[in-house]
Amino acid sequence: MSEASEKVKSIKHLPLFPLPLVLLPNELLPLHVFEPRYRQMLKDVALDKNMFGISFFNPQDSFNEKPQAGTVGCVAEVRETQAMPDGRSNIMTIGVIRYRLLDYIEAGEPYLVGDVEFFEDFEEDENVLNPLSDEVFALFKRIARAAHKLGGERGTLPEIPQTEPQALSFLITAAFNLEADLKYQMLETRSTVRRLTKMREILVQAVDKMEESAEVNKIAKSNGYSKKKINI
Repeated sequence: MSEASEKVKSIKHLPLFPLPLVLLPNELLPLHVFEPRYRQMLKDVALDKNMFGISFFNPQDSFNEKPQAGTVGCVAEVRETQAMPDGRSNIMTIGVIRYRLLDYIEAGEPYLVGDVEFFEDFEEDENVLNPLSDEVFALFKRIARAAHKLGGERGTLPEIPQTEPQALSFLITAAFNLEADLKYQMLETRSTVRRLTKMREILVQAVDKMEESAEVNKIAKSNGYSKKKINI
């Protein structure tokens, strides 16, 4: 059993916070909580495991009043809380594990409570998974180095540790400002290979442009010139 599964193994009913965004496992998400029902939710979860579910839901794009049964979300664990005198609060959360909403339960609370099942990716062929993970990680490091150059190389480029493939696929997905619908697709798929393949496609499209821009930016700052012809 993974560490994430261990954290939620005793949870069956989960307080839900529908939002027009997608949270991924291990992704940091700051939230400003001001509605009375969610203030109450934070008080309630603080008495237990400090966890609630974030379900992707945009009421402007739906005829429903709440996320439908069968949809997928991610457990958020509250790591930091900054309470304000008027009852509002700023919190920092981190994604823990995905869940599928089976149904709603009547718990007598002002917020939604879901009957959920937690899940992770299926096991896949390591002979396919590991080389793909290495390739995507190498592309991601190239992007990170190019971004560091574009930022003027201020400070030291932090060391990027390579983690296991499922976690890596979420880490890299979270690093890009993807449209919510695409990010949701990445959240609900149970194939690490499929997620990494999609991120490889995105990285391949971006990396050469990023590196070229970084080189041009470096040359421009040094008042030099590039041997590469650039069409403007």
